[in-house]
Amino acid sequence: MNGLDRIMAIVVKEFRHLLRDPRVLATVLLLPIAQMLLFAYAISFDVRNVPTIVIDQDQTPASRAYVQTYSAGGFFQVRGDAAGIGDVDGIFRRGEASVVVVVPAGFERAITSGAKADVDVIVDGSDPNAARMGQAYALALNRLYGQQVAAVWAEKQGLDLSAAGGLDPRVRTWFNPDRQSSIFLIPGLVAVILMIVCVQQTAVTVVRERDLHTAEQMVVSPVTHTELIVGKLLPWTILAFFDMGMVVAVGMLVFGVPLRGSVVLLLVASLLFVFASLAMGVIVSTIAPSMETANVMALMLAFLPGLLLSGLAFPLESIPVVLQWVSSVFPARYMVDISRGVFLKGAGFSDEWPQLGSLALYTVVALFLAVRLYARKVRT
Repeated sequence: MNGLDRIMAIVVKEFRHLLRDPRVLATVLLLPIAQMLLFAYAISFDVRNVPTIVIDQDQTPASRAYVQTYSAGGFFQVRGDAAGIGDVDGIFRRGEASVVVVVPAGFERAITSGAKADVDVIVDGSDPNAARMGQAYALALNRLYGQQVAAVWAEKQGLDLSAAGGLDPRVRTWFNPDRQSSIFLIPGLVAVILMIVCVQQTAVTVVRERDLHTAEQMVVSPVTHTELIVGKLLPWTILAFFDMGMVVAVGMLVFGVPLRGSVVLLLVASLLFVFASLAMGVIVSTIAPSMETANVMALMLAFLPGLLLSGLAFPLESIPVVLQWVSSVFPARYMVDISRGVFLKGAGFSDEWPQLGSLALYTVVALFLAVRLYARKVRT
């Protein structure tokens, strides 16, 4: 029996083990879909319908027209009004609103006379993201409203502002015109979900075999350590690609994620990434003394770095330099970049070769360490 035959025999054995435990198989196949839907719907950077309270101290047609501009768009959601500025603290403490708009007395008089009308927009800073977005939208809305007021005033004065020069910025958003969080997140989620499944299931499976003393039977067989590792990883590689196909299908059909780039690049990168993640699982299994410890270690190595240090949710440039170095130790950093490039930007091998090369190097090192550590573990 040659090496390939021995590897295929191990592959068949691993599949038989999986089929004998349908709960594990169902978890491996269904969990990625559940994780995709949960993360895609739960993690969102889209800020809409920000609860807003209005304090209209002018009570004039002009002030009511101004307040109406906050309800016209989809960002602010005017939920009511308050009596005075003294109610702002209580409104924020009770969570009734994130933005309070105060229209002072004399608002209409100032506008009709051509003077500047002061308006207070108070933002709850306990949610920094909503506060930044609320401030930006409020400034843009007031700037636009101010231009409209100036145009009306100039027309009454008999002035023609159309002859005056000005700046007309035309901002275009490429790759994600609607700026949807799901379109941005899902290509990265494909990598993170695969990493979680591969690392955790491989670590637990190998530890279970060690606890059941079935690993010793493989050691005394003519199978080499390399053949044993490859044979154990191939079934999980096949399942991982099946999971990837389902996750990508859900992303494209349910959330409308485009696939613009090289499918071959995505498949090559995914193969390297899956082997790197499976090797991490084997490394965890050689260190963990029990299944419980293996579960915790796999979760710590796959979920947290994959979510926080891969660029999935936060740009790597915005985190401390030390953590940027730490992120290079995890393959999700490279796969998230490749996945986003292929799905959203139409990237090919010429665009992503640095990330692909780093991922390939990582995979070779991880597999080498997995084989050496596993061989050392079974000898003791």
